[in-house]
Amino acid sequence: MRTIERARCGLRAHPLALDAAIAAGVLVCMVAGSFVVPGGGGRGISWGVRTPAPLSLLLMLLGAAALVFRRRAPKAVLAVTGAVSLAELVTADPRAPVAMSAVIALFTVAAATDRTTTVRVGLLTMTVLTGAAMLGGSLPWYAQENLGVLAWTGIGATAGDAVRSRRAVVRAIRERAERAERTREEEARRRVAEERLRIARDLHDVVAHHIALVNVQAGVAAHVMDRRPDQAKEALAHVREASRSALNELRATVGLLRQSGDPEAPTEPAPGLSRLDDLAGTFRSAGLPVQVARADDGTALPAAVDLAAYRIIQEALTNAQKHAGPNARAEVSVVRVGPNIEVTVLDDGPGADGEPGAGGGHGLLGMRERVTALRGTLTTGPRYGGGYRVHAILPVETRTTAPGETA
Repeated sequence: MRTIERARCGLRAHPLALDAAIAAGVLVCMVAGSFVVPGGGGRGISWGVRTPAPLSLLLMLLGAAALVFRRRAPKAVLAVTGAVSLAELVTADPRAPVAMSAVIALFTVAAATDRTTTVRVGLLTMTVLTGAAMLGGSLPWYAQENLGVLAWTGIGATAGDAVRSRRAVVRAIRERAERAERTREEEARRRVAEERLRIARDLHDVVAHHIALVNVQAGVAAHVMDRRPDQAKEALAHVREASRSALNELRATVGLLRQSGDPEAPTEPAPGLSRLDDLAGTFRSAGLPVQVARADDGTALPAAVDLAAYRIIQEALTNAQKHAGPNARAEVSVVRVGPNIEVTVLDDGPGADGEPGAGGGHGLLGMRERVTALRGTLTTGPRYGGGYRVHAILPVETRTTAPGETA
């Protein structure tokens, strides 16, 4: 079995050698068939032995030699084998099976071309060879040998078309499998990129918010440490609370990166608008007056929308704390408008440190990515008369958008 398999692989690797072997086999069959002649008997069919004519042997040799190049030039080989078959059908009596080479060549053309070409070439070959057999020989037109030429050429064309169709089906299945594999890999890469982007946004929001508060409160404590130690202690308490909150949120975020064999990740729920008052309180304690107005009628938001709204407000207030100036005030409103939740954050500061995001930060970019992922809209920019405005519209019923997909 191994020897046969190796020989088969070797022939597939060298198609010209395979075609030469097929041509040799066809030549042997034609020569063997040329020595046998059917004859009528009293009962059934009897067979006789004859000696083929030298011209028939030459035509068989030419037809078999042409089959060696059947894959390189299938139509030219069909023309050569058809010509030698036609010469045999017209001149020989009795006939040798030279038409076998034309049948093999017709099969090759049908397997290598399209169906339209197969039909045209097949009909032409059947018509010419069958017509020559019926009109050019000594046998009656309805003789079995003449009808055999029609049948075998038709079988050759049909078998070649079937092989071509099967190859096309196998090729389509293989391409579909490869496309599905590429799609799975692209989907896996997309999910990894999406998760990395989401974690990066959460880390930025957590760190930027709490570190900004720690920075402000630490500055206050350093400023009043000698003159008003009670106020310094209060500022340091706020620093401790902000750092504790930052550590808890960082632990919850980084816990998402744990593998299945690691210790159990924290199960603390993601922050949402239910913690909006606590968020505003942290900024008030840091010296930024914040007013909160809600008209969302207690709408139960999807987790993604709830988290996005909270993070947008957190980032906007953090920007106001850092950029709006020491005497700025902020206003936060959450309103349900039809199928959407509208979140607005305003400040009236002169913008002592410049426009948020002007220093190359990722806060506004993170807001926009969150809103785009939920198929919402975000508008940011300076207000007329001073201050800054952040306005986000988030659909309550929404589906997330993959990175790179047009929202």
